[in-house]
Amino acid sequence: MKLNEKIRMYRKSKGISQTYIAKQLNMSVSGYNMKELGKRPITTTELERIAEILGVSASIFFELEFHVECNKNQQHKEVI
Repeated sequence: MKLNEKIRMYRKSKGISQTYIAKQLNMSVSGYNMKELGKRPITTTELERIAEILGVSASIFFELEFHVECNKNQQHKEVI
């Protein structure tokens, strides 16, 4: 799962709108939407602020990817 997909997943699970996050980041809703869709990069500063808004540590987005990738690799090894 990509970073932008994780952010979207967390945002939706918390019931927070794109509009709210865009306002907190001082950007347009369409600009923020492009970031969640992976069409524009998310800066480190934006990631830290998004994590703060969502009430999580920014590192969780990378930890989850590590666990997801580990699980995929483990499943692949079992199939072989």
